[in-house]
Amino acid sequence: MNNYKLLVRHTFAFSALLLSTTTSVQAADWSDNSISYLYGTRFAEPGINGPITKNIVEFAHSDGYKYGSNFFDVQALFSDINDPANGGDNGATEVYVVYRHQLSLNKISGQDYKWGPVRDWSLSGGLDWNTKNTTFAPAKRMLVIGPTINFDVPGFWDLSVMYRSESNHNGLSFAQEHDIRFNNTYYLETAWDIPFHLATVPLKFKGFANFVPPKGKDGFGNDSVSETLVHASLLVDVGELTVGKKNTFFAGVGYEYWKNKFGNNSANTPGTEANTPFLNLEWHL
Repeated sequence: MNNYKLLVRHTFAFSALLLSTTTSVQAADWSDNSISYLYGTRFAEPGINGPITKNIVEFAHSDGYKYGSNFFDVQALFSDINDPANGGDNGATEVYVVYRHQLSLNKISGQDYKWGPVRDWSLSGGLDWNTKNTTFAPAKRMLVIGPTINFDVPGFWDLSVMYRSESNHNGLSFAQEHDIRFNNTYYLETAWDIPFHLATVPLKFKGFANFVPPKGKDGFGNDSVSETLVHASLLVDVGELTVGKKNTFFAGVGYEYWKNKFGNNSANTPGTEANTPFLNLEWHL
């Protein structure tokens, strides 16, 4: 566990270094940083019967610059003992990192390509990276690139069709392959953060959703299946509601639906379908 505390500290330090470098080089026109806390008692992991409680701490950064935008997110996920760390004395700790960069057609061309419900068109690219101190010892490394539609809504709503390349690790002794290279394939990704009012209550609806088609065989030689993930939150702008400080502190609830997690067939493997309500706090720095 001490090693993973060190890993979490190093990951957050790396995040800060990357963000400071990115913003200084690109001279950001705007930026936003936030820290979030999520808590749920019905998370799931493949191969584990029964629900898992997780405490999740998240740091997110976004910025816009002359030619596009950046998004960087790092989560530290702390499971209860139902999802044990290697050795079984504590719950597992996972670190998951996402980076996306968008190049805006409007900004690069100097023209306005707004059309109907579309605000802009972008080229997106980035990576997903994770590590977790379980016996399975996953090590996801995924690169993505593809076109994005930026919809014309308050806040933002993006929809991307990505080409993806993924590798991972399976540390179980009986696995056929320990270092897995999945088939390259397409990938659908959408994310949104939309503010609105319900009567006099300031709210926002935010989240993301992914769809991954079958990507070849896993470390056990089984064929993967299509995977669907939807993660959404409804948050109240508590800062604006209580002290008139807008876009600073939010609180609310969320729901996560994950079908065939990591491409495992939920009909054959326990823990690969999750329906998880959670509490969500968000503080913008």
